[in-house]
Amino acid sequence: MKWNDVASHWTAFLPRITTRWPDLDENEVIAIDGDQDAFVAYLASFNDQDTVTAKSELDEWLMGEQPADAVMDPTRDNAQISATTENVPAGEDPSDDDRRFGDDLTPQPPIDRAG
Repeated sequence: MKWNDVASHWTAFLPRITTRWPDLDENEVIAIDGDQDAFVAYLASFNDQDTVTAKSELDEWLMGEQPADAVMDPTRDNAQISATTENVPAGEDPSDDDRRFGDDLTPQPPIDRAG
């Protein structure tokens, strides 16, 4: 992850931050509002450690996966959707209705409902 993503979507990352550091005061974390220096200083004072150690701990956390639900980027989503056409065989229209499979006219039950 990059700090810019975390800072831009600070409230979306709050659950992940509080999972990693469960003893932090959530209101204090919210008030930091994505300021990396303020978060490192808060983390250092809360854990009674120097800022270098707190920064190292934060950098280690940033090495983890970026949760898909925390950052919604339409340009990235559109690029991923467009990339799926790479799996369509040559000569087949990616927008094809696939009637040959025989299920296009079969109504599907709504998601999360027994059909």
